[in-house]
Amino acid sequence: MDNCPVVPQPDTSLAGSVFQADSHPLETLGTDFDRAMMQRCLELARYALGRTSPNPLVGAVIVKDGEIVGEGFHPRAGEPHAEVFALQKAGDRARAATIYVSLEPCNHYGRTPPCSEALIAAGVTKVVVGMVDPNPLVAGGGIARLRAAGIEVLVGVEQEACKKLNEGFVHRILYHRPFGILKYAMTLDGKIATTTGHSAWVTNKLARNEVHQLRIACDAVIVGGNTVKHDNPYLTSHQEGAHNPLRVVMSRSLNLPQQAHLWQTKDAPTLVLTEKEANPDFQELLQKQGVEVVELTPLTPDKVMAYFYERGFCNVLWECGGTLAASAIAQGAVQKVLAFIAPKIIGGSNAPTPVGDLGFTSMTQALSLECVEVRVVGSDCLVEGYLRSH
Repeated sequence: MDNCPVVPQPDTSLAGSVFQADSHPLETLGTDFDRAMMQRCLELARYALGRTSPNPLVGAVIVKDGEIVGEGFHPRAGEPHAEVFALQKAGDRARAATIYVSLEPCNHYGRTPPCSEALIAAGVTKVVVGMVDPNPLVAGGGIARLRAAGIEVLVGVEQEACKKLNEGFVHRILYHRPFGILKYAMTLDGKIATTTGHSAWVTNKLARNEVHQLRIACDAVIVGGNTVKHDNPYLTSHQEGAHNPLRVVMSRSLNLPQQAHLWQTKDAPTLVLTEKEANPDFQELLQKQGVEVVELTPLTPDKVMAYFYERGFCNVLWECGGTLAASAIAQGAVQKVLAFIAPKIIGGSNAPTPVGDLGFTSMTQALSLECVEVRVVGSDCLVEGYLRSH
């Protein structure tokens, strides 16, 4: 991720001491044990997927004499940070111990006291940090405070994995917008549905399960009105007890079906975004069913992402059709693309494709993905990569 445009390092006067991992991106920091403990931090952090925004996902592990004596994770905004839970479990055994934490301990008073002071008071002798916090309120300050107190600090263990886990949080901090992810499934000949609009199912069950996992990690999932009409999706994680994102429908005219799975809000909330004074009767019908309706004029992807930033979101998933996907890309609302490709051919000159018209007339204008990863999911292929930041 060091070369990926979506997660640049923040500027800091402490670059020489705090960001030492960045000067040697190919260097592996820490021992095998250090890396194993940091992976445990990430595993703990993932227990709170989708629940911490606008805060990051963070896990912490305290080790003494080669044994884990305390661990914890940040469960949601407003609650104690991962280090505090780990210290509570460790108790007196935290003295002269090493704590591993996936994100730099904070050094400021927010909703909770600074974790750097808690670590100093607990008497830990070493802190191993996965990545520096890009938040200007932290940005190396926590590390500097720990070192000033005589505590050994190692920065950058499993840094790339730590960055990737919190790429939405980092993007939010640096760009004041949520991190946009465009996901689509298409056939080998580039179609997302037949000429009649039928699209169930393009991909296999394993691929669909991956999408469900992706939704767990997101604050919102967005579709357009045509997706509601043609697919009648649920847009949930399909896992009992797991986080469900806010399900969002963008529709200027509210020309939508009166009956839809998305209007059932018992298991997952739904938000309909529309323009001012659009179809008041239908707005009232939705609100009676517990659907939130918000008017944004003009209703554009950029304006929607600005609105979601104000709501404190970090990760927004676009699962829309080609027209809205093209608009989201053109307006910089998409930073990452996940394309599932099924080994099927359906043909059709008018069959819909995943991304509509971007106005390009030559191949040199094509948008290239960076930091691309390709893997097989059952019989399907997943291509994952990042768009260059605007």
